Amino acid sequence: MASIPTLGAERAAGRVASRAATRELLGRARYDLLVIGGGILGTATAWTAAQAGLKVAMVDAGDFANATSSASSKLVHGGLRYLQTGAVRLVAENHRERRALATDVAPHLVNPLTFFVPVYEGGPHSAPKLGAGVFLYSALSAFRDGLGRVVSPRQAARAVPGLRTEGLRRVAVYGDHQMNDARMAVMTVRAAVDAGAVVLNHAEVTGLRFTRGRVTGAEVRDRLDGAEFGIDARLVLNATGPWVDHLRRMEFAGAAPSIRLSKGAHVVLRRQAPWRAALTIPIDQYRVSFAIPWEDHVLLGTTDEEYAGDPLDVRATDADVDQILSEAGHAVREEHLRREDITYAFAGLRVLPGGPGATAAAKRETVVTEGRAGMLSVAGGKWTTYRHIGRVVLEKLKHARGVGLAEDVSPIPATVPLPGIGAPQAVAHRLLMDREPGSRMDPLVARHLATHYGTMSFEIARMIAERPELGERVHPGGPDIWAQVAYAAEQEWAYTVDDVLRRRTTLTVRGLDTEEVRKRTAELLAR
Repeated sequence: MASIPTLGAERAAGRVASRAATRELLGRARYDLLVIGGGILGTATAWTAAQAGLKVAMVDAGDFANATSSASSKLVHGGLRYLQTGAVRLVAENHRERRALATDVAPHLVNPLTFFVPVYEGGPHSAPKLGAGVFLYSALSAFRDGLGRVVSPRQAARAVPGLRTEGLRRVAVYGDHQMNDARMAVMTVRAAVDAGAVVLNHAEVTGLRFTRGRVTGAEVRDRLDGAEFGIDARLVLNATGPWVDHLRRMEFAGAAPSIRLSKGAHVVLRRQAPWRAALTIPIDQYRVSFAIPWEDHVLLGTTDEEYAGDPLDVRATDADVDQILSEAGHAVREEHLRREDITYAFAGLRVLPGGPGATAAAKRETVVTEGRAGMLSVAGGKWTTYRHIGRVVLEKLKHARGVGLAEDVSPIPATVPLPGIGAPQAVAHRLLMDREPGSRMDPLVARHLATHYGTMSFEIARMIAERPELGERVHPGGPDIWAQVAYAAEQEWAYTVDDVLRRRTTLTVRGLDTEEVRKRTAELLAR
């Protein structure tokens, strides 16, 4: 591996100064809204509220989307299985949001994907039932992803080389979308900042501020250097996901539990051959598992079991991996499920409303509650509808008692694109063409940049033009380049090695975050 490039003294100093300046700004001003938590819910609300003209601050104790929000199944989908419970309106609403993301908000980050549902002899569903289900599913999306239908095993096997064909009767087909959730989160944070929000990651709330018995801000500690400061706000939103009750107890020590947690684990494997479609694998009458081509690998999962431990300790266990591989084996041939091909395993926590019953049957809904000292808490949600959730929460904020935000909220457009919007194929083509003679970009790198940054890829290309060594691959086994590392540090709030390797690039999920790569990345960040 070649020697690592340097950031450039002026840019490195600017990053450090920017963080200190952000702390000063957060501590000096009074905000309309302080959002605590930078996952799906926090970033969606911060983005929406900033668009509406509110003065917004957002902090997160870790990195943005470092927990559950970057541990999803990477799907932007209508929810085929919801049709079994008669939730036709929910599926239609999901489809509308899915289409908006794929066409108007983030076509550079959200990619169409065909899904196969295999029907095996003795399986939990029949071909006519699934055929009717995928037809209705496609009808609810106005057939914009093609016609839901049933095809032969031979047709499906051509698209999915790992498909198990023994006992396979028919295969139902439908269309959905996928994305890289960590990249979506970073781009949404950037959109919130572009709209006027002030944000800081690795900033832990250590206490709440009160004025006449009402929550009016927070005490914060910078986890990177220990600096302490406070933030004043008219209204505080607790969007801390699995830690939502922890913060509620800061507001009122006797607050009763409001949520329960369900763990979902996933496994990433090297693929043996290219997959052109994903598998939705029926496990029983209600549960499904997925086998999805993702980042040139195959993503398997997910599990669904109640979790009562510390959210910081959540991880994919050996038992989780065993279960995931076993369930994938219902439809994937054994040679495509070798443990030695696993590059990464991860787990996240779904936040569900409190109550009895199995977590798999619990409603996946967003709940907003108001504490006795006026702090609002929001829990639950999914990536597909995160824009809609942001708008719903904004409506709750407008009507919070004793705050008077409604008169300060301006109308917002129906659709606002995320930064970098552009057709990936056009972006990749321009990256390949707009080069000096003798310095042509690798087509795989160009495609990778186009589908993870959109038109922001041109900023990365300019960095390479100024410092050609940044165009080198971080690891020869993947398409990520050193310019992405520099860009993450300079423009995307990346301060730790995991910020870069797991959430700004794809090195960790590809199993390429070797000791050498981590060391060199740390050296670059330090400079």
